[in-house]
Amino acid sequence: MNLETNSLGFNKKPSETTVVVAMSGGVDSSTVAGMMKQEGYKVIGITLKLYNDGKEVAASKQCCSGQDIMDAKRVAHKLDIEHKILYYQDKFKQGVIDNFVDSYLKGETPIPCVQCNQTVKFKDLFEFSKDLNADALITGHYVKSLTKDNSTNMYRAIDENRDQSYFLFNTTREQLNYIRFPLGGLLKDKTREIAKNLNLNVADKPDSQDICFVPNGDYASVIKKFKPESYRKGNIKNLDGKVVGVHDGIVNFTIGQRKGIKVSNEEPFYVIKIDAEKNEIYIGPKKELARSNINLKNVNLLTNINELDKNILVKVRSTGKLLDAKVDIKDNENVKVNLLKPEYGISPGQACVFYKKDQFGHKVLGGGWIKD
Repeated sequence: MNLETNSLGFNKKPSETTVVVAMSGGVDSSTVAGMMKQEGYKVIGITLKLYNDGKEVAASKQCCSGQDIMDAKRVAHKLDIEHKILYYQDKFKQGVIDNFVDSYLKGETPIPCVQCNQTVKFKDLFEFSKDLNADALITGHYVKSLTKDNSTNMYRAIDENRDQSYFLFNTTREQLNYIRFPLGGLLKDKTREIAKNLNLNVADKPDSQDICFVPNGDYASVIKKFKPESYRKGNIKNLDGKVVGVHDGIVNFTIGQRKGIKVSNEEPFYVIKIDAEKNEIYIGPKKELARSNINLKNVNLLTNINELDKNILVKVRSTGKLLDAKVDIKDNENVKVNLLKPEYGISPGQACVFYKKDQFGHKVLGGGWIKD
């Protein structure tokens, strides 16, 4: 007897399909767990303990705090599903926090959420789910995925204000074929409505806003904790190389920053360049931030290279808009992106993600890390 494909794309009944749901304790992942349970799937909820949080962290608007773990347990109990906690503090420290600190010391502006997805979530949790013989790993990310002929493509979410595809560009093809994203076709209000209908205690819980291991957005305090020697005074120079001020550490600055420079001028100054080797900051007028050419490293492609031939759109920051561009790839360490119109404040350490519009939406083609 031929069975119809279930909602996750498998040719078997939901009751015969085991799924692992990554449960952070927030409304999105909790709702996904509830949706899977309601549809009749065999659900195993997994919550990751990623860092040792103090009281000041647990009280802030962050994910993966102690309070979030308790919320996830309550949701799992409410839904009557199996729930496990994985203690990944060491993996998270090595794969995310250390990289975050080192990136700032190089004068870059890191994106720890990408590193987290790339390492502990979509690598370690992926492997753990496989070890449990689960058919799929389910997350509450707002991205669309379309599966055809056992191959899955990623698209921007319907709710563009919530879209998280930028943070998932480093997902591998193997991972993408295994992971499912049920919220990609929903607006956030609909997600909360489903949570309320399921009587979940997190239905009205505020969204996390800060980086999980950075209390109250104070990233400098994290760097000071792990690398106190990084706070070295250095010169602030104008673009002619003249010393116009002194800074207390390059970790306090990012490309495009205006506030906190403490150098007066009739026309506002912006951080144009950070020279980590010389411990110097270069500042200048906003027009000097305009760039049309970007060099990338560690590029990850989710498509055939021929699909990057024309009509490419790129995103150079998580909150940025899609920009028309041409992409020239020689190998994954030698990629040049030419923007058709200049963009301001492009920073090393950020990601440049490739998109292409088709009949299903904006397809994610991959991306890479901005080198210079």
